[in-house]
Amino acid sequence: MLKKINLLLLLVLTCVALLVLPVVAQVSEGPIVIYFFPGGTPGSTFATVVYNGAQAAAEILGNRVEVRYLWSDWSQQKMVDQFQQAVAADPDGIAIMGHPGDAAYKPFVEEAEKQGIIVCSQNTTLPELEKAYSAKGFGYVGQGLYESGYTLGEATIKGAGLKTGDRALVWGLLSQPTRGLRTKGAIDAFKKAGVIVDYLEISAEVDKDASNGIPVISGYLQANPDCKAVVTDHGDLTSSQRTYFETAGLGPDDIFGAGFDLSAPTVESIKSGYTDLVLDQQPFLQGFLPIMQIYLTKMYGFSGLHIDTGGGLISKDNIDLVAPLAEKGIR
Repeated sequence: MLKKINLLLLLVLTCVALLVLPVVAQVSEGPIVIYFFPGGTPGSTFATVVYNGAQAAAEILGNRVEVRYLWSDWSQQKMVDQFQQAVAADPDGIAIMGHPGDAAYKPFVEEAEKQGIIVCSQNTTLPELEKAYSAKGFGYVGQGLYESGYTLGEATIKGAGLKTGDRALVWGLLSQPTRGLRTKGAIDAFKKAGVIVDYLEISAEVDKDASNGIPVISGYLQANPDCKAVVTDHGDLTSSQRTYFETAGLGPDDIFGAGFDLSAPTVESIKSGYTDLVLDQQPFLQGFLPIMQIYLTKMYGFSGLHIDTGGGLISKDNIDLVAPLAEKGIR
């Protein structure tokens, strides 16, 4: 059974490790070398917050760690290729995005573990690999995927006042083996309420650059004027909702926009009324905590920690509380 630990307890453990505990497991000299996967492209909204979290952890640990970043454009194949390259470099640890799934990563994780490399995942679970190697430090930092999608779907139904027979669009990533569970959760919530669900798969081009989705969403909304709610299962797409809806000729009260993850553009979209509801999975922690996980495992032999970072719903009612942090790339 996966181990879960309170975030505060993890931070306390890290502070104790830094200030009190002697080195008992680290045998090599020099910093602990960690390869870290932020996910998308430099400057993209979601991946940048993940990166900021990893940077913050590296700054706290100082010369104890050396973190090297690999950007993947959200390409599953690129993630697998980069993971192979990272294993060949023989670092102390690798923190990967789990999007490609257990099967794609398995042979390379097995090789990494044979070499004594600590591996953990963020954002998307790798349940089989985590179960196999949790004793060696393989943990997870991210949301419960299906649960997060279902929660947002239910909250969207309530917020938009959707009834049986109303139409909603879910724009997501069902094709991805584990990552797609969040999309499925949202769809299942709508279907349970009798809402008609239209589905669009986020293409590789849109996944890499949300602006490529403008003609996709505009075409859909113009062809389906009865659509009452849109869920974008992607942080970068959520931050682009205002652009999408304005391009389609819609005003802030014409459609209910829901999605995932805060960013400065999403804050502005919420305040303007174009985005009505966001589930915040706190991506900063998905950068910060894997670095700490690998450090604690390498130095003191701690096993993998399973940490759920998702669940908070943000709307115009509470956006002012977190807006300053989102503008700084922390929330």
